[in-house]
Parts: sequence; structure tokens; C-alpha cells
Amino acid sequence: MRILLMILALLIPSSMAVRAETTLPTEVEKIDVKLAEHQAAVTFLGLTTGEATLVQGPNGENILINIGGRGELSELEGWLSLYNVKELSTLILTNNGEKISIEKIDKLWKKYNIREIVTTPEVSSLLTREQSEQIPITVWNEGTKKEILPGMFAYVQFLGNQKNEGMDLMLRFFKHNLFLMTSFSQRAEQELLAKNLEDIHVFKIPYTLTKDSLSDQLIQTLNPQISILFGAEEDQLDQDLLRDLQGIWSEVYFTKKHGTVTIKFTETNYEIITIPLKEAE
Repeated sequence: MRILLMILALLIPSSMAVRAETTLPTEVEKIDVKLAEHQAAVTFLGLTTGEATLVQGPNGENILINIGGRGELSELEGWLSLYNVKELSTLILTNNGEKISIEKIDKLWKKYNIREIVTTPEVSSLLTREQSEQIPITVWNEGTKKEILPGMFAYVQFLGNQKNEGMDLMLRFFKHNLFLMTSFSQRAEQELLAKNLEDIHVFKIPYTLTKDSLSDQLIQTLNPQISILFGAEEDQLDQDLLRDLQGIWSEVYFTKKHGTVTIKFTETNYEIITIPLKEAE
């Protein structure tokens, strides 16, 4: 049973100092997802550019997947502060195509005591060559399976190094399947279709998606209950894709429209919490 909770405002104004270019709501000070045993939360952050996903478990560990685009680091830090994140156990970087900011990664590593960076072979080579500090780096390959939080496993479904390719992850938490898709090449789609991925609860659509990149066959196969799109306005989205998602009754969330989206999971259910973005002045 899905519960939709809209958080419009909290009583205490925020005291966080961030730069003017930010999506952070001024009405909200802190968000406590209140995770008990056998619970987890996945938050798709409503950044100005790029994508970042925060994964939190009941053991107090926080995992960040990607770090946003070329916007200010203070915006990402502001969202992490809003969710009371003081440390990150792991940073996962899935995208080969976007320019990696070594400076951003160095700052995040120092501020949040990141113990490990997980990424593709290509990004690993770049970080090893360019980073100012020797951050522990782990390369995941296609087929890798790791328990990243109690009860939550990450599976690498596809790993590519060609244009519009990167690391595609399936997160499984008890009966819930979350597919975090990065690649949208024809080669990637054909390999994913061959894996017979079905009954996806949450589908994170690739950030830099272009027109006609995802086929109706893939959408029908994944059959996601919830679809998340970073950065895109509803009227800018490929209308065929939107019709495909609506045709399978998928609930579509645009971070530009709905704001930051948190999904809190128990063993059997989940609830959705949206945090509206700061209104444009």
C-alpha cells in the first residue's frame, strides 16, 4: 500500500547558509526519516543540475550515488545537511559521460569522511590519476553483487564504456526493486532486455536522456510503479516516453516539479515524501 505524503512546510526556518543558486527550501530545517530495523530510505535530491541519490539505512550509514552536475557544491551539502548527513560511508559514481569534478570529490571526501568510492573502470583511472588524495577506490564490474546496507543489495546490471553508457544498478531491499539506470545506448537496452528485468518498483530514468532513447518494449518490461526524472520539466520530456509511462500507470515524479523525492521502505510497503523546492524569486 502506497502512502503519498506532501510536506509543504515545517515550523522552524532554516539557518543553513547556501549561495543564491539553490533549490533548498527555506521553510524546512531538518528531515528525520526515522528508520527502524528492516527499513531504508532512498532520496532523489532536487538539485539545480545533475543528479544525486541518497541511500540511508537503520544502521546510520549514508551512501551517496553521484554528486550532481556543475552547480555549487554548497547546494548538495545543504541537502545532505537537511537530511542530517554528517558522514558518507560510500560514494558511488555511475556516469562515464559527465565531466567528473575532482575538486568536488576531494571536498566531499574530506568533509564527510568517505571510506570508499565505487565506480566504473574509466572513472577509477581518472580519479587515480587526478585526485589530490589517495581515496580508496573500488571498481564494480557487470554482475557485481554487494550488500551495501542491512538487507539492501546492489547488482550491476550493465556496465558500458561507449557513448551514453555507464553503470546501471539494481537495488533490492526485501521485495522492493529499484532500477537506477544510467545507460541509454541501443547496446545497453538490448543487454538489459535480455536480462528479463520485471516488476520494478522505482525506476530512475537516465539524466541526460535524449529523444527516442528508451523503447516502449523496455518500459513495458520494467513496468515501474514509480518513475523518477531528474532535471527535466514535464513539457520538455519526450512525449512518447511520457505516454509509455502513463500507459502502464507509472507514477511519474519530476524533481523540477515535485521537488526532492524520498521513498521510505519497510519489508513490505513504502511511502513517498516530497519536499518542494525553493520558489524562484
